[in-house]
Amino acid sequence: MVRAERGAYREHRKNTGHEKESMSIGYMYIVECSDGTFYTGSTKDLERRIEEHNSPDRGANYTRVRQPVELVYYEEYDRIDWAFYREKQVQKWSQKKKLALIEGAPELLPKLAKKIIRKKRERM
Repeated sequence: MVRAERGAYREHRKNTGHEKESMSIGYMYIVECSDGTFYTGSTKDLERRIEEHNSPDRGANYTRVRQPVELVYYEEYDRIDWAFYREKQVQKWSQKKKLALIEGAPELLPKLAKKIIRKKRERM
């Protein structure tokens, strides 16, 4: 099962009435940093991980110097390894492609894919 959500985790909890989603094992998430960049990660405990990103002595080095961070998107997975795989996929995406995902515009994702341009070797 995969479920994608935009917005803050607290809003999702409020809507479901659950303190934590017990059915989910893993999350792939995107936070927006104070400088406007995005950080993509995966975790088993989304609320704890976001708190760590906003802590002065915990969380990723990248987010530590770009606090505060705000959760802008997440996907739930039945297995943490699926969330980790998705994290690695999304980490390679451009800022614009991540923004399309966050804004719920999946039709734009193929257009925003990075194109690989290979130069033909000159014959000698």
